[in-house]
Amino acid sequence: MTPDEASAETEITLADEPEVREALATSDRSAVQAVVAEHPSSPLAWAELADLADSEGRAIEAYAFAAASVEFARAQLAAAGWTEGDPVRWAEEPNRAYLRALDAQRRAALSLGLGDRAEALAAQLEAADSEAPARIASEFTPTQLITVIPATPPAGED
Repeated sequence: MTPDEASAETEITLADEPEVREALATSDRSAVQAVVAEHPSSPLAWAELADLADSEGRAIEAYAFAAASVEFARAQLAAAGWTEGDPVRWAEEPNRAYLRALDAQRRAALSLGLGDRAEALAAQLEAADSEAPARIASEFTPTQLITVIPATPPAGED
């Protein structure tokens, strides 16, 4: 067995949260806070709330929500034997909450003018999984609100 094979067998992952994934999948944007309230120690729920705040331009809230997600994820990982600097692979679906939260916190730090903090968070994300930043950028872009223009003007606006 090679060292790479041994480390692959001992990689630690976050616990799967199927009930949280289901709640988020069946909720709209306004219900994400309720999902967090129902699952207050869920890294996934907090990461989703951080991404939502980020997409709405609420950098302070995004930073705080992402910090909560990171804290819960690290506690869960540490309880399973993880130490900071160990890999947290994107390929494992539950780990994406932690990686997304690091990136959301990084983006919020940039928005708040915390360049040094943003750099430290980027380094932590890169150390966890060097592929994660590109995956997040391609798969988890902030939601944009798009104005819907009716095909025909409302009555009386011809």
